[in-house]
Amino acid sequence: MTLADICVTPLRRIATPGGDVMHAMKRVDPGFTDFGEAYFSWIESGAVKAWKLHQRMTLNLVVPVGAVRFVFHLPQGGFRTEEIGAANYARLTVPPGIWFGFQGRADTPSLLLNLADIPHDPDEVLRKAQPDIPFDWQSP
Repeated sequence: MTLADICVTPLRRIATPGGDVMHAMKRVDPGFTDFGEAYFSWIESGAVKAWKLHQRMTLNLVVPVGAVRFVFHLPQGGFRTEEIGAANYARLTVPPGIWFGFQGRADTPSLLLNLADIPHDPDEVLRKAQPDIPFDWQSP
């Protein structure tokens, strides 16, 4: 597993009268492996949620509201950052085995959608405290 295995897929945003249609994922899209569950999470402006590593789950992350910076880490591979949200509408596909954290980057709360390939299982996720992986969350 390398940080290059994280896939960024631009998503369609279709302007329609009364409000946009924002695509997230189709089963024929790159990154789709299976469907386990979909869940949303709010991230307050400036809040950091770090660190997790899923041992079996593939994540498909979409931010339709606001902006979120994702930081990915492998001990032997350094860091990779990606920022997605309403202004940079894309899906991040993250295979198992990569440490990650994220931070709300909008002035208001941001909404994160994860389209996971397996249902949540607390025994398959590893966690570390934020200081355990040194990253400067104050950097631009």
